[in-house]
Amino acid sequence: MKWHHVQENWPAFYDAILDRWPEADEANLDEIDGDQRAFIAYIAQINGQEPTEAREEIREWIMGELPADVVMDPHHDNHSIALSSKYVGEGEDEYDDDKHFGDDGKDS
Repeated sequence: MKWHHVQENWPAFYDAILDRWPEADEANLDEIDGDQRAFIAYIAQINGQEPTEAREEIREWIMGELPADVVMDPHHDNHSIALSSKYVGEGEDEYDDDKHFGDDGKDS
């Protein structure tokens, strides 16, 4: 994952941040609002670290999976659908249902 995923979906990362850094405060996270430099400074402050240490810790954390709140967010989902349009044939709409595949309404 990249920082822009975090920045674009900042509130959805609160639980993941609080799991990783329980000392963090949600009110402070609200103020940070996805600003990477402010987040690095904040993590350094609450952990008593140098910013370079906090930056590395955050970099390792970012290597993890996107939280389910982000993946299930309609904005993220619609963005993924829009990106899939390059695989959809000309004249077709990537947002159309897939009944032509023959699996709608059937139990798996």
